[in-house]
Amino acid sequence: MRTIGSRSDANSPAVTRASRGNRRECRVSTDHPLRRALPLIILAGVFFSTLDATAKYLVQDHTLFVVVWARYLGQMVVVTPIAWHRGGNGFWRTRHLRMQLTRSLFLVLATLCFFGALRFVPLAEATAITFLAPMFAIALAMPVLGEEPTRARWTSAIAGFCGIVLLVRPGSAVFHPAAILLVMAAIANAMYQLLTRRLPDDASHTTLFYSALVGTLGLSVALPFVETPSGVTMHEAFFLILLGFLAGLGHWCLTSAFLRAPASLLAPFTYLHMIWATIYGYVIFDQFPDAISALGMAVIIASGIGLVWHERKFSLPLGGGAGRG
Repeated sequence: MRTIGSRSDANSPAVTRASRGNRRECRVSTDHPLRRALPLIILAGVFFSTLDATAKYLVQDHTLFVVVWARYLGQMVVVTPIAWHRGGNGFWRTRHLRMQLTRSLFLVLATLCFFGALRFVPLAEATAITFLAPMFAIALAMPVLGEEPTRARWTSAIAGFCGIVLLVRPGSAVFHPAAILLVMAAIANAMYQLLTRRLPDDASHTTLFYSALVGTLGLSVALPFVETPSGVTMHEAFFLILLGFLAGLGHWCLTSAFLRAPASLLAPFTYLHMIWATIYGYVIFDQFPDAISALGMAVIIASGIGLVWHERKFSLPLGGGAGRG
């Protein structure tokens, strides 16, 4: 009689197949969150980069206000049915109405600043500066959330600031007053991220809905009082509709990705956005970062990824999740 666990049992075909099956099941279970979320986070980056390139194209000849309004209206059209499907008739109910409205207002401010700067600043460099949002979130975590930043977080923030100094230097393509708008966009995005963490009781689809609601209603109310084009061609209408469609899809993919995997696992992949932004900037606008600007962008990205690695290693909460204007 063979005892269970003997060498012959361990080498039997049935046990070997079971062992392999267990290892395969374990491996699938281990990589399951990233396997499901990674395509979504990559798609979100593509959608947002295409959104930014479309906005840069439109703001050259159109009023900034109209471009931002079209972006939020389109997002509203896309995300409202999704929120309704997930949450039913009460998808709009929130326990933190004031916080939802304030948070979404910061997102609108970030969008206005970013799109406004795109008229004057290359796409890749502008995108890199907005990636300073997590660094600003570190500095603002204490007054907003009451969190004391760690030494690693301050190191990351300082490194990110060094990267922006390389970008916004005399003689560079980003050395323009519009760069101030990009910094303001990053700060507003940081506040948007931090306030998102103060909504733990609201469902993700409710938060997604309010992200579009404030911009759509606020800008629609103000629309009659600002300069608008007297006529819109079919060509222009197509890009305005595309703008909102991309915004809605981008936010849906981003939210879905972070529902399927931890933020600390996905955050490094959000920096792939820089690749698409650089490609669009070169192909469409004939703008390519010079060597020093590329170094500054690399420093900003490295500081962000380094921070994410440190947070994952020591299981600390991130200063702010991914967010987009």
